Amino acid sequence: MFTGLIEEVGVVRALEVNKTAGSGSAVLTIGCEIVTDDAAIGDSIAVNGVCLTVTELLPDGGFACDMMGETLARTSLGDIEEGSSVNLERAMVAGDRLGGHMVQGHVDGVSEILDITEFPEWTTVTYTLPAELVPYVVEKGSITIDGTSLTVTAADEATFSVGLIPHTMAVTTHGARRVGDRVNLEVDIIAKYVERQLATRGLTEEKAIA
Repeated sequence: MFTGLIEEVGVVRALEVNKTAGSGSAVLTIGCEIVTDDAAIGDSIAVNGVCLTVTELLPDGGFACDMMGETLARTSLGDIEEGSSVNLERAMVAGDRLGGHMVQGHVDGVSEILDITEFPEWTTVTYTLPAELVPYVVEKGSITIDGTSLTVTAADEATFSVGLIPHTMAVTTHGARRVGDRVNLEVDIIAKYVERQLATRGLTEEKAIA
């Protein structure tokens, strides 16, 4: 479990894709300093909002992790290359302040940046909204974009927007994003559970009536 508060921006050192037919797996190596301070093999680190398992700690700083073909195909990590910047966050510790919101590191969809409008005190970014995620994205609700916990400022049936303060732009990858870039989305897990409960209750009531 994560909070969506980025601890540092790491740099991709290598993405080695397994060439075995039908595999599609890869080993991702990232250079960083903070998130490996107390890390151990098997720990979870969110990379651009994707929960990955540390498989190797590098002596000069950084870590390596394995990725399945599905991860590359269904997240924006398939777009990264050597030198790419990525948002990093360690799994939260029980008892710490939950400054963002409950984030699982399970990507629900990939979005594309449609517009970036800069204002003196903030930047508004508008993204495409995948049809299957429309029910979970609401104005003033929480959403995770590339691992960052953000508040939705506007939403319709095809797009949504967030407001980014200068601090967020400076300490995450969002400041370097451009129109057309793809990002990972994770919607609020509570919304998904509520939907499931309501659907299950409806099925139960239908059976009772029948």
